[in-house]
Formats: sequence, structure tokens, C-alpha cells
Amino acid sequence: MAEIKSTMEMVLERAARMAAGAADNNYLGEEQLKEGMRLGAAYMRDEGPHLGERLGALPLAEQGPVRKGAVQAMLRNIFLAREAEKQELAEKAMHGLVEIGQDDGELLQILGEMKKILDGYRQHGEQLKAQLEAQFSQQMALMEQNLAKQTGMAMKLQPAQHPKFQEEWARIQGQLNEQYGQALKQLKELVEQHLVVELVS
Repeated sequence: MAEIKSTMEMVLERAARMAAGAADNNYLGEEQLKEGMRLGAAYMRDEGPHLGERLGALPLAEQGPVRKGAVQAMLRNIFLAREAEKQELAEKAMHGLVEIGQDDGELLQILGEMKKILDGYRQHGEQLKAQLEAQFSQQMALMEQNLAKQTGMAMKLQPAQHPKFQEEWARIQGQLNEQYGQALKQLKELVEQHLVVELVS
């Protein structure tokens, strides 16, 4: 019986050591993930050497979680933007992903598709807004005439000032965000799978 008990104690002690080791590994993994996010943020602020160099300088055991954190930081900066200036941020993040992937051909293809989606979103939005403004400009001309008759003063009204315009534009933007957002989300998932899983395999 004493033998069985001592074996049982040994098993329990070993399980406790394994649990403690797993907790340490989880903590280390989280810290390395955060370090990768810090590296990604530093890259976006133009601080320090190239991202690929910094990741390559790490010990092999740390590269996976740090790389994952850097990839996640880059992907957070890729979003649907209506203004060209904001799209530049997304393009910079894509350049960071290219550095992480070290000019991987498949990654470049995915990022090319991503760029098309970002450009298409902005251009499609501009086209639809121009069409909507053209539709409302006729109504605005009639409103200008009526106001001129009532007040005796000529006024210039913009289509965006019409409450129905704002309502319709919000509806159109919602559809655009859903359509392009879903496609962008799928590509971001592909990038993460490609860059993070590639290191594991």
C-alpha cells in the first residue's frame, strides 16, 4: 500500500510540476506576443531597424510568439479607409507584413488582393457618393428656388445638407462596409494563417 501511495504521490508531484511549467510557458508566450506587438507598433512609428531584422535576431524559440504579435499589430492597422491619407497607414502595415514574410510570393499575392479591396472600397464609395449627390442636386435646386421666393435671397444648398441624403448615404456606407469588410477580414485571416502557421510547420 505504501508503494502505491508513493507512486500516486509521484504522479501528483509530476502533474503539479507540469502545470507549473505550463503556466510559466503561457506567461512567457504572452510576454513574447506583447513584445511582438510592441515591435509592430515601433515599426508603424518608424522607430528602430527593419522588422524582419529584429525578428531574425531573436532566439528561434521566441520567434513564433513574437512574430505572431507583430503580425497582429500590422493587421490591426489595415482597415477600410475613405481617405487616401488613412489608407497610407494600411499600406505601411502591408509593407511590414512583407518584411515579416521576407518577400514570400504567396503572401505578396494575398496582399495584392488586399490592396485591391482597399482601393476598390475607396473608389466605389466616391462613385456612389457622387451619384447620390447628382440625384439630390435636382431636388436642392428646387429647394433653392423656393427659399429664394420666400426670403428674397439667393441661397446655395449642398446635397449633403438634405436629411434624406444623409440617411441614404448612411445606408449605402453600411452596405459597402459589410461587403468590403467581409472580404478584407477573410484576407487578413489568410495572412495571419500564412505567416504564423508557416513558422510552426
